[in-house]
Amino acid sequence: MSETATTTEPEQQKQAPSVAKASGSMAIATIVSRATGLLSKVLLVAVIGGETLGDSYQAASTLPTMINELLLGGVLTSVAIPLLVRAEKEDGDGGESYAQWLITMGTLILGIGTVLAMVCAPLLTDVYISDSPTANAPLVTAFAYLVLPGIVFYGLTALLSAVLNARHVFGIPTWAPVLNNLVVIVVLAVYAMLPGEMTLNPVRMTDVHLLVLGLGTALGVAVQASVLVPALKKTGFHFKWRFGWDSRLSEFGNLAFWVLLYVGLGLASMTVLTNVATNAKGTLTAFNYQWLIAQVPYGVLGVSLLTALMPKMSRAAAHNDNDSIVRDLLFGNRMSSILLMPFSALMTVSGVSIGLAAFAYGEAGVVTGTRIGLALSLSAFSLVPYAVTLLQLRVFYAMKDARTPTYIQAMMVAVRIGLLYLFLAVAEPGDATQLAVGVSLAMSLSFVFGAVVGQVWLRIRLGRLRTGFTIWTVCLTVVASSLAFAVAKGVNWLIQNGFGISDVHVASWVEVVVVTLIGLPLAFGLLAAFRVPEMKPAIDKINRLVRRR
Repeated sequence: MSETATTTEPEQQKQAPSVAKASGSMAIATIVSRATGLLSKVLLVAVIGGETLGDSYQAASTLPTMINELLLGGVLTSVAIPLLVRAEKEDGDGGESYAQWLITMGTLILGIGTVLAMVCAPLLTDVYISDSPTANAPLVTAFAYLVLPGIVFYGLTALLSAVLNARHVFGIPTWAPVLNNLVVIVVLAVYAMLPGEMTLNPVRMTDVHLLVLGLGTALGVAVQASVLVPALKKTGFHFKWRFGWDSRLSEFGNLAFWVLLYVGLGLASMTVLTNVATNAKGTLTAFNYQWLIAQVPYGVLGVSLLTALMPKMSRAAAHNDNDSIVRDLLFGNRMSSILLMPFSALMTVSGVSIGLAAFAYGEAGVVTGTRIGLALSLSAFSLVPYAVTLLQLRVFYAMKDARTPTYIQAMMVAVRIGLLYLFLAVAEPGDATQLAVGVSLAMSLSFVFGAVVGQVWLRIRLGRLRTGFTIWTVCLTVVASSLAFAVAKGVNWLIQNGFGISDVHVASWVEVVVVTLIGLPLAFGLLAAFRVPEMKPAIDKINRLVRRR
C-alpha cells in the first residue's frame, strides 16, 4: 500500500461522522420532508378526490419513478455507494474521475430513456392498466406525457445523492425533497383556484387543469435535483464530462445487470398490483396513501439509519471484515425494531382514525378516508420486516453481491403476485375497500417473507448472526408497544365517551392526538424499563439533563 493511500484512508475515516450523528442530522430534515410530503398528498386527495381522476394521476405519476429505477435509480441506490467508496480508497484523485464517469454515463442513459418513454407513453399506459375495466387510459396517457420528463431529474437526484453520501454529506440530499414538496403544494393551490373542472371526456392536452397538475409535478422533481449541484461543488468536487472507458466498467456492469433484473421484477409486481388495484375505483389511491403514511416513520428513522450504515458496511466489506458487517447488521436490525415497532402499533390500533383525520376532506370524503385508514391498520405490521429486508439487501450490495438480492426479490415477487390475485378473487367485485386491504396485505406479507429468507441467506454467507438476540428485541418491542397502546386506547375511549364526541372528524383527530401522545412515550419508556441496551444512550442523556436541573 502506498504512503498516500495509508495517510488518506485514516483521514477519511476520521472525517466520517458516526452513525448516530449522521442519522440524527438526517432525521430532522426527513421529518420536515415527510411532513411537507404528507401535506402535499392531503391537499392532492382533497383537490382531485380518490376515484377516477385520483387513480389516473397516481398511475401516471408512478411511471417516471418506475422507469428511472429500471434505467438507473435502482443501480445507484444499491451499488453506486460501495463502488464510489472503493474508488475513493483506490484512486489517487479520491474517486473524483470515477464519480464524473458515473454522472456522465448516467445522464446520457437517463436522457435517452426519457425520450423513448415519452414516445411510448400510450404503450406504457396500455401495459400498466391493461386489465383494469374502470381505468381512464386517455387521462393516464395525458398525465404521462407531462410527468415523464421527471425521469431525468429523479435519476440525477439519485446520482448526485450517491456521490454526496460517499463523501459523508447526508443533510442536503435529505432536505432536497422538501423543495419538491413545496413546489407541489403551490401547484395544488393554483390548481384549486382554477375555475371549472378538468375535462375527462374527451381528455384534452391543452386543458389548463391538466397542464398545471402535470407540469407542476415535473417541476418539483427538477427543483429537487438542481439544489444538489451547489452542494456537490461545495465538497470540492469538480465536474467534467467523462465518456471514456473505465477499467471498472465490467464490475459495474455485472452488478448493474443483477440490480436491473431486481428492479425489473419489482416493476413487474407493481404493474400487476396496479392492474389488480384499478379493478375497483379508489383502490389504487387508497393503497398509495396508506403506503405513504406507513413510510413516514421509516423515512424519518429507518432511512436515516440505513443511509448512515451503508458507507460504513461498504468500508468493512472492502476490508473483508465480516465481523464488523455482522455487528452493523445486528445493530441495524435491533434499532429498526426499537424505533419502528411503536409506530407500527400506533398505525395498527388507530389506522382508521389516521385515515379519516388526514384524508376525509373535500373531494375525498369519509369513504375514501376510511378506506385508506383500514388498509393502513391491517397492513402496518410489515413496517419492521420492510426495514429489516432493505437492510439485509444492502449488506449483500456492500459485499458487491447483486445476484443474491435478485434471487430474494424473485421469491418475494412470486409471493406478492400470488397473493394479489388471491385477494382479487376473494374480494367482492367493485368493493374498493376490500380490494385496498387485500392489495396492502399482499405487499406487507411479501416483506415478512423476504425478511425471513434474507436472514437465513445471510446466516449461510456470514455465519452466526445472533438472530436470537434480534428476535428477543423484537419480542420486547411488541410487548412494550402492545401494553402502551392498550393504555392509550383506553384513555381515548374514556375521553371520547366522557365528552360525548360524535363528529367523525373531531373524534378522529382526538384519537390520533391522544393515542400518539400517550402511546409513543409510554412504549419507549417501557423499552427503557425493560433495559433494552440500545435505549441506554437516551436514558443517560435524560439523566444528565435531570441532574443539571
